Amino acid sequence: MSASMLRRGLELLSEDLKDVNSGPKHKKRKAGGTVKDLVSSNRHGVSKQLRRLQGRGEAAKSKATVKDKRVRSAIDEYRKKQTKSHLSANLQYLLGTGHAAKQSATQKIVNQNSGRQSRFQPDQPVAKPQEEKPVFTEDEFQEFQKEYFGKIVEGGS
Repeated sequence: MSASMLRRGLELLSEDLKDVNSGPKHKKRKAGGTVKDLVSSNRHGVSKQLRRLQGRGEAAKSKATVKDKRVRSAIDEYRKKQTKSHLSANLQYLLGTGHAAKQSATQKIVNQNSGRQSRFQPDQPVAKPQEEKPVFTEDEFQEFQKEYFGKIVEGGS
């Protein structure tokens, strides 16, 4: 590389650095300006940048401050979040009431609930296999033997 090329490159670089240093550090939003004015001119990431800029104003307004919060111990927080058992109170209520449900109503409920469970389903009736009836009667079979063999064959073998 020649010295003239290096000198020319340094001049161009120094001009770029002067432009960056002399310009304002932060763009300020104009009163009538839109969020799109703040977005860079790059093609990539414009919509993401818009979303980030639009969401920033709302999030800043609704931030909760530490001043309003009361500090609690971890044990108190744990106890507060644990569910309380209402079993004893419910049992007292059910045992203490003078009203009892009708026997027919309770029986209907029990029957309906037990009928829905698979273990309470009655077994399906098993169909008895029917005995096969021969197409020919014994007399017809003996007549066939006489005609075919000329005599009645006994013993089959």
